[in-house]
Amino acid sequence: MTGIDRRKLVQAACLIPLIADAPSGRSKPLPLRRTPIAAPFAMPPVTEPDFSTSRRFSIVDHGAVQGDQARTTAAIARAIATAHAAGAGVVVVPPGDWPTGAIHLRSNVALHVEKGATLHFSDDPDDYLPAVQTSWEGIECFNYSPLIYAFDCTNVAITGHGTLRPRLDRWSEWYARPKPHMDALVQLYDMAYRDVPVAGRQMAMGENHLRPQCIQFNRCRNVLVQDVSIDGSPFWTIHPLLCRDVTVRGVKIRAHGHNNDGVDPEMSHNVLIEDCVFDQGDDAISVKSGRDMDAWRLAIPCRNIVVRNCQILNGHQLMAIGSELSAGIENVFVDNCHFTGSGKGADGWAVPIDNLLFVKTNERRGGYVRNIHMSNVSATMIAGSVLAVETDVLYQWKTLLPTYVRKLTPIEGLVVSNVRVAQAAHIASIEGEAELPVRDVRLRNVEVDKVTGERFIERNVVITR
Repeated sequence: MTGIDRRKLVQAACLIPLIADAPSGRSKPLPLRRTPIAAPFAMPPVTEPDFSTSRRFSIVDHGAVQGDQARTTAAIARAIATAHAAGAGVVVVPPGDWPTGAIHLRSNVALHVEKGATLHFSDDPDDYLPAVQTSWEGIECFNYSPLIYAFDCTNVAITGHGTLRPRLDRWSEWYARPKPHMDALVQLYDMAYRDVPVAGRQMAMGENHLRPQCIQFNRCRNVLVQDVSIDGSPFWTIHPLLCRDVTVRGVKIRAHGHNNDGVDPEMSHNVLIEDCVFDQGDDAISVKSGRDMDAWRLAIPCRNIVVRNCQILNGHQLMAIGSELSAGIENVFVDNCHFTGSGKGADGWAVPIDNLLFVKTNERRGGYVRNIHMSNVSATMIAGSVLAVETDVLYQWKTLLPTYVRKLTPIEGLVVSNVRVAQAAHIASIEGEAELPVRDVRLRNVEVDKVTGERFIERNVVITR
């Protein structure tokens, strides 16, 4: 291990605690399960909490009343506190319709939403105050609380065959990006550039309108999201940030709004996403590692991400890498996933899929991308490519502010094999930087029945078919 690697390991240990938010009343450790994972890189088993023998705490016993948001919100908080104080526990949401505000999990607590139960999340921003430490598109800040939030926790879960359904009337008004919102983005970026402490980056005010994530685990370890259905999201749907050992299994997400990615692992290690169904208005899965100066400060790459046995109905990309990738992304494996939609999008914000694997960055990001694998994937009709790489993706930031620091992104080791697509515009579209070509791209057994455009677009790339 090099000196640089040792420093990064120490930084990671400081940022991703092994023991967090420890309860005082525990008599014995919560059982853990370890899932071995086959991957084309050294992938450690992913650890998840086992709440099968834990005590159960009904929100009704703690004062929840159907139709009463204030009493239900308070009851959920009391049940979580009681379960945590007991050492471990499962907070049970029984069948029925339960309006609520923000839910904050604690260590050794599972939120279990039973079949027939629906948590209806308020769309009143005041219900997500006081502001909490979170992030906005790769920059840390204090903003409205995610609808379900865990910070610095160990052993947390959201389980059950029930439904999480945010109300979106107010949040959808915030999809628009008027000048006050854009000014807030510039202000936040400038604070990161000047290394303003995160506590000083207060964004939940005025007309900033930075929407909260639906679910965020921030600096947590041993995270499980299993079986729940999620219907709608103000912003990114499931966002593990600076986490270690995360399992998302059997989850069904339908979120057709603006920036409605499905799962966004960011600066996290050892993540398993399996047996899920994605019906998104943006990317199904998007692996990230922070934006520019803020990510260089944290210096925690996103590493060891496995996505397998998933179905995608709508979404911009099956797997996106970036564009927030400034701390680096490596060891990603997508296996046996299938885009089964019509390729034409659906109602509302649902969109046709663009690419199966899309690596996106720009001259400001730095970081790196390496060792990305996709295999055993199929699709109906896609608007873009099986594999796409773009190195000039800036979206609205292109005109919001100039390039303060120029750092290119080394991209290498993209391996795509055993892919079948009925129709696509291209097999591969790769546009690297002349100063830093994309290297070690391998396509094996990739078949597209109908290619509507140029089969291969290759600029500043070393590709092997």
